[in-house]
Amino acid sequence: MEEVAETILDKVAAVIAAVKDAKRADQVVCALHSLAVRLFPLDSHALSGSIDQQYRDQVLSAKVPSEQERTDWWRVFYRGAAFPTLARVLLYDVASNWLACFPFSARKHVYDVFFVNGLMVEVVQTVVPSLQHNGNGSFDGNAVRSNAERVLALCLIENDGVLQLARELGGSCQSEDISTEQLNLTISRVAQLVTSIPDKAQSRTAKSLSSHFFFKKITVQLVAGAEEWDMNLCSKEAVFNKNIVDGTILFVGESFARICRRGSADVLLRQVIPQIIAHVRSVLSSNADVVVTEAFETKAGLWFWFKFMEAIKDPYVVETLSEKLLHQLAAEHVTDLEAYWVLWILFHSIYECQTPFRSMFVEKFLLWKVLPVCCLRWILQFAVFQFPPDAPSLPTKGLNSRCLLDTAQHLAVVWAKKEFVQSAPVEQQIYVTAALGLSLEKMSKEDLDSTKDVMRSILEGVSCRLESPAHLVRRMASSIALVFSKIINPENPLYLDDSCCGETIDWEFGLATSEKGMLTTSECSDKDINEVKTSTTSLPEKEINNMADNGVGNNDKTRKKTLSEFNLVDPDEIIDPATLNNELVSGEEEDDDDASENSETSSDSSLQPYDLSDDDTDLKRKFSQLVDVVGALRKSDDADGVERALDVAEKLVRASPDELRYVTGDLVRTLVQVRCSDSTIEGEEESAEEKRQKALVALIVTSPFESLDTLNKLLYSPNLDVSQRIMILDIMTDAAQELADSKIMKPKHQPRNLISTVSETQPWFMPSSIGPSGAGPWKEILATETPLNWSYSYERELPPRSSQIQRGKTRRWSSRSANIQGHQVEWSQNKFPQYAAAFMLPSMQGFDKKRQGVDLLGRDFIVLGKLIHMLGVCMKCAAMHPEASALALPLMDMLSSREICHHAEAFVRKSVLFAASCILVALHPSYVASSLIEGSPDISKGLEWVRTWALHVAESDKDRECYTTGSCLRFHVNWGKQ
Repeated sequence: MEEVAETILDKVAAVIAAVKDAKRADQVVCALHSLAVRLFPLDSHALSGSIDQQYRDQVLSAKVPSEQERTDWWRVFYRGAAFPTLARVLLYDVASNWLACFPFSARKHVYDVFFVNGLMVEVVQTVVPSLQHNGNGSFDGNAVRSNAERVLALCLIENDGVLQLARELGGSCQSEDISTEQLNLTISRVAQLVTSIPDKAQSRTAKSLSSHFFFKKITVQLVAGAEEWDMNLCSKEAVFNKNIVDGTILFVGESFARICRRGSADVLLRQVIPQIIAHVRSVLSSNADVVVTEAFETKAGLWFWFKFMEAIKDPYVVETLSEKLLHQLAAEHVTDLEAYWVLWILFHSIYECQTPFRSMFVEKFLLWKVLPVCCLRWILQFAVFQFPPDAPSLPTKGLNSRCLLDTAQHLAVVWAKKEFVQSAPVEQQIYVTAALGLSLEKMSKEDLDSTKDVMRSILEGVSCRLESPAHLVRRMASSIALVFSKIINPENPLYLDDSCCGETIDWEFGLATSEKGMLTTSECSDKDINEVKTSTTSLPEKEINNMADNGVGNNDKTRKKTLSEFNLVDPDEIIDPATLNNELVSGEEEDDDDASENSETSSDSSLQPYDLSDDDTDLKRKFSQLVDVVGALRKSDDADGVERALDVAEKLVRASPDELRYVTGDLVRTLVQVRCSDSTIEGEEESAEEKRQKALVALIVTSPFESLDTLNKLLYSPNLDVSQRIMILDIMTDAAQELADSKIMKPKHQPRNLISTVSETQPWFMPSSIGPSGAGPWKEILATETPLNWSYSYERELPPRSSQIQRGKTRRWSSRSANIQGHQVEWSQNKFPQYAAAFMLPSMQGFDKKRQGVDLLGRDFIVLGKLIHMLGVCMKCAAMHPEASALALPLMDMLSSREICHHAEAFVRKSVLFAASCILVALHPSYVASSLIEGSPDISKGLEWVRTWALHVAESDKDRECYTTGSCLRFHVNWGKQ
């Protein structure tokens, strides 16, 4: 072989010299042909037609070696230094100077053949670096790079060069000339070069080397090479033998890892998943009487997939592929059984022996990531329950049960933390809640008793979430409480929410139907309420019991009497007996069931009974004074009087009686402290609450200062509960908006001349006003003939002559018609600014003080959020008024305090964002401009704080609504400062 190697090197040197000395392209073709004919089985006649006669004889007379000699030359040529030496000349010298002059047949048979039919491992390592040639020296850089891209596309895409690489590297394991370390280095280098081609190719290159198309094609070849290796295996022992290292599997795994690292994991999985699903479905459909695990292990063609994830050594790639695999399976709409066996095929070999991989499933995929709920079920089924979905029951003992208990305990501890409820995004809270709920559904009471902290953690988490203002968070608590109660007492489930109905719980909480991402908490609340209303087809059990207690539905007579409409008749009214008898007869014809009962009474029509029950409606006292309303509201034992007082309170207040200013404080205090639930029928509490709130709003609107003075004192009173404080803030918000929308009519100021003149004030160019009595004023006629008028035309109305008949006109009757016609009245749309300080300043004082029963910065964060929201609404109602400029600074000082703007609860931060945006809207642009120009430190400091804080929220806040609102607010304040 050494002699063959020296001969080949001498031949390569002669060819290179001939290329250097060539004057024509045919000379280069002849030189390359003299070497190619010794390495490849060429058809010289196909080449001879494209060159001149004097070189054609030289090509046809070239010596053709034997097949064995050609094989030896080929092996030595590509495994020694000859090919890299010649390839450099081909890629640089020939590509720059001669390749454009080559005929197509010559380029194919004496140029491309050195790369297409060569040893692909050496070809890749030689050609790929030339993609980055920058044109230094005597070579044309564009020609070199374009030719290298063409050669790579020809070799790797059109001629399945990646498949050839997998074969060559697999055969290298059987060679004794190369060690394992050298093989690993070669595989790593070749995989790196192949996957880097799309990045190194020029932007204007062909589609075949674009990232998506290139990785798709080579993935198909890699999978084909792996399946070819699978079919060549003698037994499955070679698959599970960890000591066997195969170059094909190593190359496929390294290539897959680098493809994922370059962001094309989805391209890889689109080619891989359909094949795995096809294998799974074929096994499940054809092995009904065989153990499914044994059927998968013995099926030919599946052995490579057992080593698929094991071949990938990069932990990041394994995690990325696993996550995207779950998403892709969800997109394919596979069944739970199919998904379980797909995960089992790919992961069971490394899940059992690699601790980091188990941690990825039971830690990251359950607590850190947010996947579709169907993927969550598959993860729990494979990694926690560790049995297929069609198994009869969960093993109660052993490692499977221990894994379930440990996972449930870990999930419960995380789920119960208050910090998790405050800081985790809603999507992650839903995901962890679903994971805990699905785990609890597989547990029994004995399993729950054997755990340490699950019961305590669940109770803490439920109570913590029930305090949240977000409906979706409270619904999570209700779902977990329902599952937990079924474990403790299956016969008496605990329903804390009407939406938790039925045996199965919607762990997606209605969010899976959203196509544009996750919904907000408020949207989810409305959606859930609507779904409950539309999906319920039967009356609630509570209503059925009430109907039974009241005697409704006991017999047909009672039911029909209840459904019919009675017309009460005056007892003193003269009634025609015949008419009454006719009505009764018609009623008997309609109701045949009651004919026998009424037979006796129908015989004598003059003695028909009528209702003698006394209606005491006229005896009830009607309230006409606000003092009486206050007295009735204070009598908590008289439920009927409280209800009647609430009915008339708003109307009396809106009438603005003279006594209003004297009883406003007592009436406000009484309305706030009255308990509507104690004085109303069950189910009508909301109606009474609405009446009370409308009366309080009317009080604030009609008597603002007196009402607000009492309300601001009650707001921080220790004698109120959270619901009453929230109600106070709600009615203040409604009252501010009503005052802002009110209309005031006042005379319009018209300037008059301070000095009166006796002379005519009419311009000289207008006609004289002298004329008949009753003539109207002169009006200019607008001409439309030409855009420029050099003269003026006027007209006026003259009184009719005595001989003319004047038609009547519709008259407008109004006490202020003259003023309206003369524009003597103007309208004001906002009465709020004059009361803005009374609304805002007292409620802002002492918000950060912890009193008896009041802790806004801690326990009562819902009240704090409502307070900030009310202040923001007040700023919006005072927008563009001087009062807004005066109140903006103290409000920004309040919002910028660390306890407020960095509050742990997202509800408070949302309110702060709303209030800050209201401040920006309320400030007049001229005020902001003048403050910035004059260098006012207060307004500049406040606006800068809003900008920096909005930037912080947009970049680091974990709540979706907070960081999206922060982004909008940051844009708003930046635009305002510009």
